[in-house]
Amino acid sequence: MRAIDIIIKKREKKELTEEEIRFFINGFTAGEIPDYQAAAWAMAVLLNGMTPRETKDLTMVMVESGDILDLSEVAPNAVDKHSSGGVGDKTTLVVEPVVAACGLPVGKMSGRGLNFSGGTLDKMESIPGYRCDLNQDEFLNQLQEIGMVLTGQTADLAPADGELYALRDVTGTVDSIPLIASSIMSKKIAAGAHAIVLDVKIGLGAFMESLDLARELGELMVNIADLAGRKAVALLSDMNQPLGIAVGNALEVKEAIDTLHGNGPQSFWEHCQEVAAHMLIAGGKANDAEEGRELVEKAVQGGQAWERFLDLVSAQEGDVSYLKDPQKLPQAALIKTVNAPRSGFIKQIHARRVGETAVLLGAGREEKGESIDHGVGIEILREVGDRVEEGEPLLNIHAKDEGDFQAAEKALLEAHSWSETPVDPLPQIYEVIH
Repeated sequence: MRAIDIIIKKREKKELTEEEIRFFINGFTAGEIPDYQAAAWAMAVLLNGMTPRETKDLTMVMVESGDILDLSEVAPNAVDKHSSGGVGDKTTLVVEPVVAACGLPVGKMSGRGLNFSGGTLDKMESIPGYRCDLNQDEFLNQLQEIGMVLTGQTADLAPADGELYALRDVTGTVDSIPLIASSIMSKKIAAGAHAIVLDVKIGLGAFMESLDLARELGELMVNIADLAGRKAVALLSDMNQPLGIAVGNALEVKEAIDTLHGNGPQSFWEHCQEVAAHMLIAGGKANDAEEGRELVEKAVQGGQAWERFLDLVSAQEGDVSYLKDPQKLPQAALIKTVNAPRSGFIKQIHARRVGETAVLLGAGREEKGESIDHGVGIEILREVGDRVEEGEPLLNIHAKDEGDFQAAEKALLEAHSWSETPVDPLPQIYEVIH
């Protein structure tokens, strides 16, 4: 069997066998198949797709490339959640401690930023000392001790996906439904969660720009979970505008802190409530979404969710003094407000352009392995549907210098479009797939 033959077969739109998929993925992970051939294969998959059977086989090959955690002894009802990517999506930082405060263990493996889409680990590393490299024993021990883990992929868990994940980011092959589904589900299955809530983003700032594509991705991931003996639900949620106000690593940590204190942006809080409620349903702690939202509200109002966030960061060696005094978190050298250039209703805030601007400021990566600036970013002060008067604050830009500020200002003003007549606000959730 040769890698070139498998690349050509997929290029010719033919279906790969399980053996061919296993040979290629295992060879790439072992370093026997070079990056350039893996990139060619990934592009062929992006252009020509995979059948559901191929996607399931790809997922399981990546799962089997490393250890599979068995959480049944330490947390028999552990849940997990995953977002398919977005701009300003700091949901995990809120829902994990909220759900844990409701008595449901959450063991989560997260990733880093993929081009315009921010990464949960990058946000958490804004907190000095926070470890994202727990090994298998540390993962299990921490889950048993405090009921929460938020770490990156280790060499032991789905290593094939870790390699492919990094390659996709820099080869223009992120936007492939089979590769997205297999990447997400391989991590979830390897990490051992019994129930999974999948937050599938739709719109201008998502990898799935249409409801039909998002539905296809959601149904595919729910089916993969079923084949693997896990329970999953997919929420199809909006990502036409950034989620919340903050876009940028330390800024998003600050917004999560505000939200855990009951002071976050209302639309972001409503989204967190919905995701957390479905996690509680999946884990058997709530009978329906209404009951789940009530439990979530109590966990925040009573302060238990905030205490659990401190527990999580402390357990992974982060300096909690930065959470108690968020002004200590990384800050940009230059922070300036941009005012509205006109009056009117906001018709659109192009989420992808906002995310790309955050990358230009240094909050994300343009190349594999590139370092990021945790202090820079953007605060989008208005939402679609808001009435804004000329001269009112529209956004804050956190940049390292004047040149970056000016480039970001131009791009962000272009990302906003206006209407003379009222515009409906965007929905939170479009559909739920079981």
